[in-house]
Amino acid sequence: MKKTLTIVKIGGNVIDNSEQLHYFLEDFSALSGDKILVHGGGKVATELGVSMGIEAKMVDGRRITDIHTLRIVTMAYAGLINKNIVAQLQARYCNAIGLTGADGNTIKAVKRPVKAIDYGFVGDLDEHSVSVETISSLLGSKLVPVFCALTHDGDTQLLNTNADTIASAIAVAMSSVYDTTLIYCFEKKGVLRDVDDESSLIREIRLEEFTSLQESGVISGGMIPKLHNAFEAIKSGVKEVLIGHADELLKNGDAKGTRLTQ
Repeated sequence: MKKTLTIVKIGGNVIDNSEQLHYFLEDFSALSGDKILVHGGGKVATELGVSMGIEAKMVDGRRITDIHTLRIVTMAYAGLINKNIVAQLQARYCNAIGLTGADGNTIKAVKRPVKAIDYGFVGDLDEHSVSVETISSLLGSKLVPVFCALTHDGDTQLLNTNADTIASAIAVAMSSVYDTTLIYCFEKKGVLRDVDDESSLIREIRLEEFTSLQESGVISGGMIPKLHNAFEAIKSGVKEVLIGHADELLKNGDAKGTRLTQ
């Protein structure tokens, strides 16, 4: 019988709010079983860059990572944000270890090829990117890995990599040895039938329902790729994916939000 593993991804809506981050880390620390935390932090990186005279360059919401921006995101993600989270988890008796994908060769990426847009030093992942052996060893040592949104190419180059993608790739890879649950924390209670009505939460969506919800317009815009990636993870072995608000999703270890299953 496989052991259970919970992988939680948090974004800027948690990281940028010190009070919300405090309560989230309380809940995360209380989660039973093996667990992994993955975080982004784009707003902090942008503010740090501005303070150093480097403006963020975005195309369709995606950050262009030139060499100067790479230095900024490395400082922000792997330094300021990651170590602050690790220190707060240690204060809660959660023995965390902060990591980039380069540490322990845990996540190796490929630099995104230049097509219509040159995204710079951005990494793409595939089914061979994540080292299951290394992460399993950390978990076996009772450590809680905390991954930031940086990987490497195995040839000295760090790469800025989407945190949602990292969380999904880890979940899929680790599902070969764990019963894996992937949790995405974002600014809504979950998937809503009416985006402006928080009470219209859809508690569960099965794979066969996903298409009909798209066709009816219930799921649209940015939620389409998010749920598409979530169901791809489920089809690749992840037990379930949960999407919801950080201040509710992990309360008392009882996950709320929207549950996505096969």
